Amino acid sequence: MNASIESLPVLVINPYSRCNCRCVMCDIWKGSEINALSREVIELQFASLAEMKVRWVVFSGGEPLMHPEIFPLCQAARKMGARVTVLSTGLLINRNAALILEYVDDLIVSLDGPEDVHDQIRRVDGAWRTLASGVERLHSLRPEFPVAGRCTVQSLNCASLIDTVHAARDMGLSSLSFLAVDVHSTAFNHVNGLTVLRQSGLVVSIEQLPVLASQIEMIIDQGYSGGFVLESPVKLRRIMHHFRCHWNMGNYVAPPCNAPWTAAVVEADGSVRPCFFHPPIGSIRSGDTLVSILNGPPAVRFRSALDVRSDRICQRCVCSLDWRE
Repeated sequence: MNASIESLPVLVINPYSRCNCRCVMCDIWKGSEINALSREVIELQFASLAEMKVRWVVFSGGEPLMHPEIFPLCQAARKMGARVTVLSTGLLINRNAALILEYVDDLIVSLDGPEDVHDQIRRVDGAWRTLASGVERLHSLRPEFPVAGRCTVQSLNCASLIDTVHAARDMGLSSLSFLAVDVHSTAFNHVNGLTVLRQSGLVVSIEQLPVLASQIEMIIDQGYSGGFVLESPVKLRRIMHHFRCHWNMGNYVAPPCNAPWTAAVVEADGSVRPCFFHPPIGSIRSGDTLVSILNGPPAVRFRSALDVRSDRICQRCVCSLDWRE
């Protein structure tokens, strides 16, 4: 692949670092510092990105719906000709339903399990009902509006995956996607990585592996895989393999991924990453444009040296991107 980037199909922006739940899977809520990218800073980057033909802007988090100007930002991204997706915990959908329908093309919500499991993981009483109510509100206003679910598989929900599929269907979600919990990288505000104790509280244990395998096979056997559940049987079984490797019962294998050549992640502190998991290659806080950062010496050196198949971070990746024209 070329070391320089001429086009950038996918741009992920985390405009606001805080969240509105106390999820067991990330440490965002623990921090006292709030990082936020201003509308002016982001719109300046949009102007410089027009030449790179961005087709898809994803607002991630934290909780992007907490950003005071998230909808003007969505509007600016659309003016650039991009599809706009928002990733959300779902706790703020109800109050923002009309604006979501006006400025967002699709919504992806975090669904961690059936009601009791979801609330336990989110550490918010009534989180599941609030999410379900928000989805219902959106569909009462526009039945065809796509709201998808994303479930991070971990110790607390690995025995409830088929129930999560049923809960997603009952909630009216258009699809559901599964990925393994990340316990190895510094993503999601794990500044120094997770301690062994924190890892053990999230990762599927050796004793739970047979239960996880059974849940995955039920999803496949009941015909959900590759349909309502977006992952193919091969990708679902890769989740099982990921946890087996954590316990030294197999060798990590990097999934197909071209994220560093087709995407970029802008964090709320201005850091620019080639994906969620690799270290920053620059910062828009320095006054540089995203275009100049992506084709600057550090980024070019990184891509020139990166072999996805052998890279340790890539091998342990839980959320790859393989963009195809």
